Amino acid sequence: MATIYEERYAYHPDDFKTYDTEKIRKEFLVEKVMDPGNIRLVYSAIERYIVGGAVPVDKPLKLEPIDPLKADFFCYRREVGVISVAGPGSIVVDGKEYKMNFKDALYIGKGSKDVEFRSDDPKKPAHFYINSAPAHKEYPVKHVTLGDANVLHLGSLETSNERKINQLLINTIVDTCQLQMGMTELMPGSVWNTMPPHQHNRRNEVYFYFNLPEDQAICHIMGQPGETRHIWMHNEQAVISPNWSIHSAAGTSNYIFIWGMAGENLDYTDMDHIKPTELR
Repeated sequence: MATIYEERYAYHPDDFKTYDTEKIRKEFLVEKVMDPGNIRLVYSAIERYIVGGAVPVDKPLKLEPIDPLKADFFCYRREVGVISVAGPGSIVVDGKEYKMNFKDALYIGKGSKDVEFRSDDPKKPAHFYINSAPAHKEYPVKHVTLGDANVLHLGSLETSNERKINQLLINTIVDTCQLQMGMTELMPGSVWNTMPPHQHNRRNEVYFYFNLPEDQAICHIMGQPGETRHIWMHNEQAVISPNWSIHSAAGTSNYIFIWGMAGENLDYTDMDHIKPTELR
C-alpha cells in the first residue's frame, strides 16, 4: 500500500492565456485518480484543496497525512468528502464502519483520527473519490445516500443538457465548514453539463468524470468566458477549475460527474451566469 501525491500551484488568468495543450493538461488535469492498491492525491494551492482516489483491493487502505499538511493525522485541520463510484465497500472512521454502495457519500469531519477504506470484493473493488478542504470547526461524520440527496432537474433534451443534480454534501443536508459535493447525471441523449456556464469568484471547483464508456471522451471547457480553452478527458479523470474559470463540458456519450467546491461561502446559488453567446 502506498499514498502517492503531488502538489499543484495557483495560476493567474493572464498566464493561462499562453498555455499550450501540454501545459494545460499538466497543471489542471488529474489524469490518474484511481489506482488499485493505492491512494492517490493532488494537493492544490487553490483553496488548499485536495482531490484524489482510494482503491482498496485485498487489504484496507489508510488515509495518512501527506507532508504538505504538516499534521499528525489527515483530518487534523481538514474535512473530507468521499463518494463511492464503483464496487461496494466500507469506510471505517475511528472504529465505526460505514457501508458504502455505488453513489453513496460520506462526510468526515475535522478531528477524525483514523480513516480506512475497504472493498467487499477484491475482484470488484470499491473506487472511493476523495475531496478535502481546510476546516475550522469539528462536525460529525455523516453517511448520505442518493435517497437523502436534494435533487434538481435542469436543462432539456432539446438543448442537449437534460440532467439530474444530486446535492449530497451540501449545507442543507450535512454541516460542513466549506466543502460541498454533489453528483450530476446526464440523461441519455444529452451531452452538455453546466450549460449555460457560470463562474463563482468566491470558490474553486473540481470535476470528476465517471461512468463514461472507455472508448468515449469528454471535452472539458475552462478559462475566462472571453478566453476559453479545452481539455480532452476520459473515464475517472478529474480537472481543477480556478475561481476565474468557467467549468463546462460536452461528451461523446452521456456520463456522470462529481463536483466539489470550497471557498468563501456555502451558498450553492452564488454564481455569475454567462450566456452561451458571450463565450469566446
